[in-house]
Amino acid sequence: MRQAIGAVTLVVRDYDEARAWYTGVLGFDLIEDTPLGGGKRWLTVAPPGSGEARLLLARADSPAQAARVGDQTGGRVFLFLHTDDFARDHRRFLARGVRFLEEPREEAYGTVAVFEDLYGNKWDLLQLRG
Repeated sequence: MRQAIGAVTLVVRDYDEARAWYTGVLGFDLIEDTPLGGGKRWLTVAPPGSGEARLLLARADSPAQAARVGDQTGGRVFLFLHTDDFARDHRRFLARGVRFLEEPREEAYGTVAVFEDLYGNKWDLLQLRG
């Protein structure tokens, strides 16, 4: 038996600004940007080499959804971006204006630092040990 998470939805304020930030600042690949009618789009991005997993950037289309932009997890870290070179990606993200909430730290499981995306969602940049 095989299963995999294909996509995780991230509610965003605007398709174009989200696309630009995730592809331009974080360097994610644009996987698909297909109009669905009525102003909606199927917009997926993924980190290079991420396999099947995608991030679906979904524009908020109600006041309830708009209220969740930037806080989909109640202030907890939402997503974990694994890297094969923490120092490289940390430097690159800082140079592109990514806001880190802490200095890099060593944990039993690897090197990690929390950063925010353009909406304030918290992410871990993480290089696992071993």
